[in-house]
Amino acid sequence: MAKNLESTTTLHNGVKMPWFGLGVFKVEEGEEVYNSVKWALEHGYKSIDTAAVYGNEEGVGKAIKDSGIPREDLFITTKLWNADQGYDETFKAFETSLNKLGIDYLDLYLIHWPVPEQNKYKESWKAMEQLYKDGKVRAIGVSNFKEHHLEDLMKDAEVVPMVNQVEYHPHLQQRDVQAFCKQHNIQLEAWSPLKQGQLLDDPTLTKIAERHGKTTVQVILRWDLQQEVVTIPKSVKQHRIQDNADVFDFELSQEEMQLINEMNKDERVGADPDTFNKR
Repeated sequence: MAKNLESTTTLHNGVKMPWFGLGVFKVEEGEEVYNSVKWALEHGYKSIDTAAVYGNEEGVGKAIKDSGIPREDLFITTKLWNADQGYDETFKAFETSLNKLGIDYLDLYLIHWPVPEQNKYKESWKAMEQLYKDGKVRAIGVSNFKEHHLEDLMKDAEVVPMVNQVEYHPHLQQRDVQAFCKQHNIQLEAWSPLKQGQLLDDPTLTKIAERHGKTTVQVILRWDLQQEVVTIPKSVKQHRIQDNADVFDFELSQEEMQLINEMNKDERVGADPDTFNKR
């Protein structure tokens, strides 16, 4: 179980991935993203998650470089955008991301969405398998894939995805996806773990938080970890980045876990992967 910001889960290929990291979705390129990443790294975060479509890879890269932390001590994730899917396109997009980040390999590269168009994600996956074989990426995975997308991808894949990053919070627990991923040794990772702030005043969570002298945010993030789900909350405020990581000194009881498990509504705040086809 995660004991601190350096605690890792071991992916099915042996690569160690931190249980906890910083996400930078909707964090502005420039000073805002630079500061977020800088503060996170100063506080002991090892994992940073960005994406080509966020438009902030350069700021992330600059903060990494300026931190002076050895590259091998960090875990950097970015994602292949929908418009860049396809075999040759994936190599190009990968090089662009790498150049913007100013690094020479990635720890994790994800297909951002399972765009249905002509099964392009399968072509992209073939390219990612090659990048993995060439040692340019330590682990490859997907994002927003449901079970049927994973089954479809894995029919022709040589490498089973190491990670599936999905919208995951107490109102959207994705139990079928989680069970499928467990069965195939795919690590589940949560984006939008706080449902974009919509859960912060929930009475069940508030009560549990009061019991532990914690915030509702900390309770949700702790629940993620106890569900064995990697989590990457975002924030652009220094104190929040620190507070978000203050989840390693308490444990939710089985009863408390059950109360949160009962909050599921299968309710999304983001797009449905079956219908999302934005380029």
